[in-house]
Amino acid sequence: MNKIINLGIVAHVDAGKTTLTEQLLLSAGEIRQAGNVDNGTAHTDFMEIERKRGISVKAASTVLSWKDCDINLIDTPGHTDFAAEVERSVWVVDCAVFVISAVEGIEAQTEVIWKALKNLKKPVIFFINKTDRAGANPEKIFEDIKSRFTKNAEFFDDFCRDERPRSSVEIKPVLDDKSTGDREDRPYEINNKIAESVCEKSDVLLEKYFDGTIIKQEIEDELIKQFANCEIYPVLKGSAISGKGVPELLDLLCFICPDANLAGDSNGEVSGVIFKIEHNKQSGRLAHVRLYSGKVKNRDVIHNKSSGLDEKIVQIRKNKLQKTIDTGFLTAGDIGIICGFSNAKLGDILGAGKNIPPSYKIAAPLLRSKITPDNESKYPELVAAISELSAEDPLLEMHWEQGERELVVNVTGLIQIEILENIIAERFNIDAKFSKPSVIYKETPSNPGYGFEAYTMPKPCWAVIKFFIEPGERGSGYIYKSTVGDNKILYRYQSQIEQAIPDSLKQGPLGWNVTDLKITLVDGESHFLHTHPLDFIVTTPMAMMRGLVDCGTNLLEPMLDFRITADESLSNKIIGEIISMRGMFDSPLIINGRFTIEGRYPASTSIDFPVRLASITSGRGTLAASFSGYEPCPLELGATTPYRGINPLDRAKYILYIRGAIQGM
Repeated sequence: MNKIINLGIVAHVDAGKTTLTEQLLLSAGEIRQAGNVDNGTAHTDFMEIERKRGISVKAASTVLSWKDCDINLIDTPGHTDFAAEVERSVWVVDCAVFVISAVEGIEAQTEVIWKALKNLKKPVIFFINKTDRAGANPEKIFEDIKSRFTKNAEFFDDFCRDERPRSSVEIKPVLDDKSTGDREDRPYEINNKIAESVCEKSDVLLEKYFDGTIIKQEIEDELIKQFANCEIYPVLKGSAISGKGVPELLDLLCFICPDANLAGDSNGEVSGVIFKIEHNKQSGRLAHVRLYSGKVKNRDVIHNKSSGLDEKIVQIRKNKLQKTIDTGFLTAGDIGIICGFSNAKLGDILGAGKNIPPSYKIAAPLLRSKITPDNESKYPELVAAISELSAEDPLLEMHWEQGERELVVNVTGLIQIEILENIIAERFNIDAKFSKPSVIYKETPSNPGYGFEAYTMPKPCWAVIKFFIEPGERGSGYIYKSTVGDNKILYRYQSQIEQAIPDSLKQGPLGWNVTDLKITLVDGESHFLHTHPLDFIVTTPMAMMRGLVDCGTNLLEPMLDFRITADESLSNKIIGEIISMRGMFDSPLIINGRFTIEGRYPASTSIDFPVRLASITSGRGTLAASFSGYEPCPLELGATTPYRGINPLDRAKYILYIRGAIQGM
């Protein structure tokens, strides 16, 4: 089998990532002419809105071959509003090409993506793009990479310098009378900075370097190992628009990237993850799968560990640009598309679930917006459309209250809203408008307290619950445990209480999701005759809401870490803006007439700050901002929201609603 490389292409928006993908496809002979992002002909921009806007919205996968390597390439969006696509892609790839503009340099999303790659321990090749543009300064960008990202970055420009087979580091042989045997076995004199850097990280090779006994294969093996361990980060430079540096990049990828064939066990238990969901009019739901062990083929039945369901594979495919190839099988280490999983969701674990790496959160929807169709009669169609889109992107998290005729979704930014309106119109033929987005707050218990509910009427029913609720550490989410024995509440009912907790926390007394708390089931009762499993599903939200009212809750607001760089003369004006947003900051750093300031500010006050900053700096200032967590917010500076649906505190009506006697209001 050919070597398999699972590769992600990542970058800040407009760094030239999709253009580089086009040149990789052209160099590999997959296309006859490179497409153009600006005129809508890019081969990996599959959606009509992507072609119109000239930006990538969805991660696009394709395959290409170069020499003895098959590369599963995932071209990811660069705009921060679509960071969830990047998040899921870097989860399953084995290495990444990080594109950075030689003109604009390290930008906002660049830092966010780098943090994710570093935490996931993914090997990275930096490609400094646009070196043919006016104002390009690749040497400065290289120094910025070393100072802000990793000191282990090394220029690999001389990795491939001629038309000979490009498969190894150039190391000049020692020319003396004592050299004997084949070229591969001769001692080598290192005249290459790459080789020197490799040897410096290995005591064994460093000793051989000083002895003059080192051989080429040792250097190559150590380089590959150091790259896999994120101990060295190759840096290439070139121009994606002209193709300069692209064949060298392909050579380096095939030489240095890990072989996914070797990482997985095709004879082991099936284990994989669904990292992307698409919908196709002919084939239905398409599950993009990275298989970590085992092998699957058409008509196999696979267990979905996340849903507990068994589903049959109808067809296994691969994307070949805008066509699909029916491969019929998928082996460990490879990436493919499975048709037939009608109940699959993004993030589902398939089979045994072994050897699947942890994910890393890049995206967090901090805004929500109400969606309204142009015609009231189209609400059912709109709800179905958003449900389908939510399956592809769970961060949308739809909230539909039929009685109130209100449809609300979580979003990451204004560009995403514009894109969603276009998708809903073109794909589902619905004219829908989003309201001005508002910030998503959260709430957390103020003090310890108890939540009690006894649901024993009207018969037949019997469920008694008592929770002890207390504040948790910031960012901890919720922690649940039980100290109640099977003699009081049967364990099968206790498992249903635990399953009902997440839904019970979706809305608290202030109307927001409740987080950062500890919940302990301390008492309760089930009845051997009267208790029905649904009884504890009914009782849990009522007991939880009563407990939260007893504890009282504080409002939490989302905060962003920021770094701003601009001309020194604008420092007072920018600092004034930060103060007006209730921001906090460290002392500015001033170098060569430019000042840099770092700090935090609330998301609620900074929604339009990027636009204001661009106006203040005439577009020459840079802003890097990323979600950093939730912090307490005075109630008068934040916002509460009405409870959607029937509040569990309205006990009689809530019980009737859960039992299906009345509809939601």
